[in-house]
Amino acid sequence: MFRNATAICLHLVGPLRGKKSGASLTRCLHQTLTMAKRLQARRLDGIDHSPWVEFVKLASEEADVVNFGEGFPDFSPPEFAVEAFQHAVSGDFMLNQYTKAFGYPPLTKILASFFGKLLGQEIDPLKNVLVTVGAYGALFTAFQALVDEGDESTTQKGEPDSSSNWQLDPTELASKFTSRTKAFILNTPNNPLGKVFSREELELVASLCQQHDVVCITDEVYQWLVFDGFQHISIASLPGMWERTLTIGSAGKTFSVTGWKVGWVLGPDRLMKHLRTVHQNSIDQCATQCQAAVAQSFEREQLHFGQPSSYFVQFPQYIQRCRDHMIQSLQSVGLRPVIPQGSYFLITDISDFKNKMPDLPGAANEPYDRRFVKWMIKNKGLMAIPVSTFVSVPHQKFFDHYIRFCFVKDESTLRAMDQKLQKWKAELMP
Repeated sequence: MFRNATAICLHLVGPLRGKKSGASLTRCLHQTLTMAKRLQARRLDGIDHSPWVEFVKLASEEADVVNFGEGFPDFSPPEFAVEAFQHAVSGDFMLNQYTKAFGYPPLTKILASFFGKLLGQEIDPLKNVLVTVGAYGALFTAFQALVDEGDESTTQKGEPDSSSNWQLDPTELASKFTSRTKAFILNTPNNPLGKVFSREELELVASLCQQHDVVCITDEVYQWLVFDGFQHISIASLPGMWERTLTIGSAGKTFSVTGWKVGWVLGPDRLMKHLRTVHQNSIDQCATQCQAAVAQSFEREQLHFGQPSSYFVQFPQYIQRCRDHMIQSLQSVGLRPVIPQGSYFLITDISDFKNKMPDLPGAANEPYDRRFVKWMIKNKGLMAIPVSTFVSVPHQKFFDHYIRFCFVKDESTLRAMDQKLQKWKAELMP
């Protein structure tokens, strides 16, 4: 193999012997090795663009923009989580090495124990738990393992009015299930709306999944961030649903450590064995020290669960105050926030601005919310995410009057927003 490679190199370089310019050699090699065939795989078609990359780049090009587009806290994680990570880094030197491919054993054990009680299941740490590179990795692994080309994935959708009163339409939802439907994808609390699905709605979804023999993939990363007395319910806890449900969680959202990229999937072995096949042939395993820190953090929370000292009790109380702060601030300039029941995010209605200044710069076919966010970044120093980016092209027209803000931010960041909005408000006054 190496002899052949050397021969190829000599064949390429031979005609250049005696030439002084290194650049000529570089140009020749580049021209010789450029492929005429299609380079990228077809599965990449249509997914090369990221709105987060685009809008973060736009914000970075302007001075003093306050970022409410990306969903991460800009404050310290809880002290016990930081201490757990420090201990993982400085303690047992073997935590610098590989661990079990499907999850660090103390982590899979505590996840099985902790969520087994919540779901009413005897969860086997070896068969029913898989640790992934964040919840994003969990979703990717599930899709790769279970969904083929030609299968359909049905998601909950609709044009939101408000988070608290928007309900699934039973007739429309039932119409989305066909003989090719393989998976139903649920997100509760929902991003970007902040909707927490009720027991009645989840029972409707469960009934349809069972009727059509469909797998439910449920993203519940915001399950601890529920406000105003609403309750998060895991669909896997409903009768007959454990055996057909994959429940996805995230340490990033659970303990405010999004950079650790530790997620997990819980589910029956008949589904999980296929996810393990994808995992072992792609990621193989996740960072051991991060998993150790998450395990220790869950062990701490299990001792405090349901008590005033629990982070899962204290954190949503603090974040609800941040949410309320942002709602009042956005209302001051004529934006109309939809009050979320949970999650990191709220969406706000920009219809009034769409009516007053419909001709913002941008391509003719570009949704209005995208143009509005670009205008807001450049002229108001605030970054959000256009909601139309979350939906398919045919449905973007129903959502192009909403933009999404992340309110899980430090008080100093919220005050910086207030200053921007007060200036904006003054400009609006006659």
